[in-house]
Amino acid sequence: MMTKTTFGRRNFLAGSSALLAAPAIAQSVDGTSIPGDTVEIEGDLNTTTRRNVSAFRTLDWQPYFDNTRGGAILVDIDSRALHYWSEDQSIYKLYPTSVPLTEDLTRRGRTSVVRKVEGPSWRPTPAMKERNPEWPDFVGPGPDNPLGTHALYLSWTYYRIHGTHDTRKIGRRSSNGCIGLYNEHIAELYGMVQNGAQVLLI
Repeated sequence: MMTKTTFGRRNFLAGSSALLAAPAIAQSVDGTSIPGDTVEIEGDLNTTTRRNVSAFRTLDWQPYFDNTRGGAILVDIDSRALHYWSEDQSIYKLYPTSVPLTEDLTRRGRTSVVRKVEGPSWRPTPAMKERNPEWPDFVGPGPDNPLGTHALYLSWTYYRIHGTHDTRKIGRRSSNGCIGLYNEHIAELYGMVQNGAQVLLI
């Protein structure tokens, strides 16, 4: 039963998990702030959507990085895929992802992993809370957390590569800036990635 102070897990996850890591203030590729409320409500995830299967292919790291020191992550927004190369290039992984909902919410460029968190917690931005006052002020680790089981925090404020408990989001434009993976994939990536790993979003 839903009250003014509580709400159902399904409504929270379906209506907000892509938005939860969204920036309160978006930033351009050069790091300058873009004012405005970036929270948007996503479309119905129960509808059929075309996934970009034909573009989901293996890539070489050389066109994108000078080296793989510390490991390298390439996120291809168009193909909705994340590529990972270990520092010694003995490991290569390719994962399907969710990507930002709109071009306005998409950030491209170079960043790095600055923090790794297993069992991340989440707090809504002030803009999210204003628009959705019924949302909790804090969600701890667990099945209700929209960041899934693991999160890689990037040097760009508010941007993360994280898991999701809502598997319908993978392969879709469904986030508000972050890159989402299946929980089993982010757990595997988390175990391989070092702090300082290079990240490039194209």
